[in-house]
Order: sequence, then structure tokens, then C-alpha cells
Amino acid sequence: MRIGVDGYNMAMPTGTGVATYGVGLVQTLRSMGHRVEGVFGIDVGDDPRLREVLFFDNFARDEKDRRKRRKWDRRARAAIDVVRGWAGADAQEVTLSGHVETAAFAGRLPVFDRLVSSADLFERAHRHFSLFGRFLTLTMPDPPEIMHWTYPVPIRLKGAKNIYTLHDLVPLRLPYTTLDVKKTYHRMIEHCVREADHICTDSEASRNDILAMFDARPDRVTNTYLVPPSSGSALAADPADDAAIIAGTFGLAPQSYFLYFGAVEPRKNIGRLIEAYLSLNSQSSFVIVGAKAWSSDGDLKLLNSGAYGPAADRILRLSYLPRETLLRLIRGARAVVFPSLYEGFGLPVLEAMQLGTPVLTSDISSMPEVAGDAAMLVDPYAMKSIVAGLRALDDDAALRARLGAAGPAQAAKFSQARFADTLAGIYARLG
Repeated sequence: MRIGVDGYNMAMPTGTGVATYGVGLVQTLRSMGHRVEGVFGIDVGDDPRLREVLFFDNFARDEKDRRKRRKWDRRARAAIDVVRGWAGADAQEVTLSGHVETAAFAGRLPVFDRLVSSADLFERAHRHFSLFGRFLTLTMPDPPEIMHWTYPVPIRLKGAKNIYTLHDLVPLRLPYTTLDVKKTYHRMIEHCVREADHICTDSEASRNDILAMFDARPDRVTNTYLVPPSSGSALAADPADDAAIIAGTFGLAPQSYFLYFGAVEPRKNIGRLIEAYLSLNSQSSFVIVGAKAWSSDGDLKLLNSGAYGPAADRILRLSYLPRETLLRLIRGARAVVFPSLYEGFGLPVLEAMQLGTPVLTSDISSMPEVAGDAAMLVDPYAMKSIVAGLRALDDDAALRARLGAAGPAQAAKFSQARFADTLAGIYARLG
């Protein structure tokens, strides 16, 4: 079967959880024997001879740079969209000759059997939906049988069955933690649920939210869970090598630090987590790996307050790390701490358990599903609960050993084989 997968989040250089999901989806589909076709929103120009070159040239740039380079063109496109009204978008074939060296993108861009791209596709689609309240129709030569959108984007591929993955309903469940225009977002999800040939989501918690908040038929919404990204290189690495690299790069010893990794944004509960750590007065360090998002200054204000003296000096904040380095940090951590206020799945919890690292996470939304009995669960709204969980993990070596040993078995429940079986059932019903 030929299946399209969008590259909306894969084109973001620093990566996102949705990008990780997309890469895993492509890899799983190819392992099932399907032909996978990537659909991107990158400007590849009009000359077929240069499309491959321009695709990878623009793929390598961050979104801000891409937008700056096409600033005037983008304004013209916005005006054209208004004039066209109901017009759709056309995707152009990007012939992969192999002339462009692509090894640098191995971690971000999975192997596709075919690539097509339509300039500013996702930006145009959101603008089109805001103006007209309808999904943008995308046309392409010889479309695949199924188009699997990895994110709720207001686009429908003509000539294909369209599946949308709704990872969570954060803008509606925790509206004060996102910048989405809530009325537009609600209308878009409503349209997805009504018009999609099928909806996928990441957990029973998210599926229940979708069914509770929208008029969706239960048989058209499937929880596929997630497949963890490969950690094979980290699992095979010599712990002594990891220790040397962590010490040389960060000045940290193995098991001497708590680790948070993920976006620094309101729903991740970073402010409470930092306050809980500082209240603990632990000799263990605290490493935060994640790019600052909107409203993150409030979460990080304690770091600059000077109120906690030497304890604040033991906090190390890093905006981004290459995946291999991050995996080393995860495996070497005393514990991974992730007391988020809401998650559609909570991929960091799964990644840490896969590597045998103890985890502290929340007792709400999807996180108990993912963690099972292999993590320390806390009330993310209660400071005392977070502090108590951190203290237990900091002081109790036997607890850390038990959770670390239980993690890989729990993570193994979310296997690629399970993911593939669920997808196969969905595609068979649609085919």
C-alpha cells in the first residue's frame, strides 16, 4: 500500500515530540512493507532540475530563516489566497537523484520512497482555514491511497483516505497554557473529527478526551499508543564511556543529577519542579534540557532570584542537545523528572524507562498509562507531593534500583510490533 506522511514537524531543526512520532511512523510503515511518500511545505521552486537541491537547502534552515528569505513572496501568497478564495494547493514532485549528500539529516528525515512539496503548504492551510473555515484541498500527481497527517492540520489530500493524529487536546483542556486561538482550534478539531476517514491518538486518556469533547464515533477514533525512538546506540554504549563524556562535557558524575528534558512551557510545570528541587536542598544537581517557549520566563524566574544561594548554582540549563548526547545524559541520570500538567502520551517517560533510568512523573492524564508501576507518580499540582517524590528518589538507592529495573519491561509494552498491528487494522478497514 502507498501511504503519505506529512513532514510538518520534521522540517523543524530542533525537533519536537511530533517530529519524533512522524519519524517513528515512517520507519514502522516501511517495516510493514508499505511505500511511504513524504508531503512537505518547503519551497522547491519551478525548475525540476533544482527541486532536490532547493528542498534540502531549505530543509537545513530553521523556520525563521526560511520565512525571512521568502518574506515578500509570502505576503504575495497571502494576497493571492484571499483572491483565490476556495482554491487549493498543488504539490510538486521532488525527484531524488542521490546527488545531494543527505547523511546530515539522518536523525530528522527518515527514508521516503517519494517526496512531494508545496511551498508554504501548512502556513497557507492555516491561513485558508482562518479565512474560510474550510480545509485546504491538496492535489498531487498520482496520490497515495492513504494520507496520514501526523498533526491536526487543516488540509485534505484529494484522491486519498485522510487520517489525522490528534496527540492531545491541550489548547482545550489547559487553554491558559497555549497561544492558540481557541475558537479557531476548536473549529479545526471539530472539522477533523467530522471529516476524517479516521482519527488516531496516543493514549486512552486522549481518546477519552476526544470522545467526551466532540461528537465522534468511538469506532472512528483509535488509540495507537506511540513507539519509542530507537535508543540502540545508547543501550549498546559502554557506561564508562558515557561517564567520561558526561564528566568532560558537563562536569557531572553518573547518578549525581536529576534530569528534565522537553519544552520549557507552562504545562510542563517547570516552575513548580524548580521550586521543589530548590526546597529539597539536595547535593544532586538538576539539569534542564529544553528550548524556551512562550511564558517560560515566569517558570525560570527562581533561577535568577538569588533567593536560594548555592542550590540554584547546581541547576544547569541547556536549550538543546544532539540526540546521542541527550541519550547519554538520560542513561546517566539519578532520575528523570517529568511532572507535567497534561500529556497526550509523555514520550520522555517512555524514553527514560527504556534506558533503565528511574522516573518521577504525574499521576494524571496519560502518564499513569505509560508509566504503569515502573515510575514514581506524584500530584503535579501539589508541591509537597513533588518534593516528597524527589526526596524519595534522591535518598533511596533501593527504590531507584527497583524502578530502573522495572522500566525496560514497561517500555517494551509500547513496541513497534504493537504499533504496526494497530495501524494495519486501521488501514485494512479503510483500504
